[in-house]
Amino acid sequence: MADREEGAQAVPGPTEQERLLDDWGVPAHIRRHSRRVAEVARVLGGWLRRYGGQSLDPDLLEAAAVLHDVAKARCLGSLQDHAKEGAKILRGSGYAPVAELVGQHVELWGIRPDGRVDEAEVLNYSDKRVRHEEVVSLAERFEDLLERYGRGNPEAEARIRANWERTRRLEEKLFRHLPFTPEDLTRAVRCGEAC
Repeated sequence: MADREEGAQAVPGPTEQERLLDDWGVPAHIRRHSRRVAEVARVLGGWLRRYGGQSLDPDLLEAAAVLHDVAKARCLGSLQDHAKEGAKILRGSGYAPVAELVGQHVELWGIRPDGRVDEAEVLNYSDKRVRHEEVVSLAERFEDLLERYGRGNPEAEARIRANWERTRRLEEKLFRHLPFTPEDLTRAVRCGEAC
């Protein structure tokens, strides 16, 4: 994947992705999480293109997955939304298409149940399938989110539960196009697409 510098179509390649992660002080554990999200997105996006007839840009999806938590470390312990802050960073760096996806990795701006699958949906779902660096089910991921961020906070718990339900509907949409199950995705990422 080469760097593309065509105005609004700019997508950073691997070297530029690393530079951005370095510039914004993204720690190793967040980078490992992001790379695992990129693996999930790569497999799922490939399946959706190959078997589901979906038109997805693999370079855009890869860059957005690697950079989706570019602002996470700087937002920890604050009230800042790391998805929105990450989108600002990437837009300011000239990567508007990547910024649009990163801005939606926590919560999508909308799901079209019968519409085409887009990169924002694949990124959002892929992130929801990775707890730290481990590919897990939606139930495992959201139970962890409830434990870490919702315990003792009814408002946060309600937000997490609503997002869980939206992501469950997204999962149905994504896999409706495929001859695979969510569990197949877990296995494919754990052992490579060949299994």
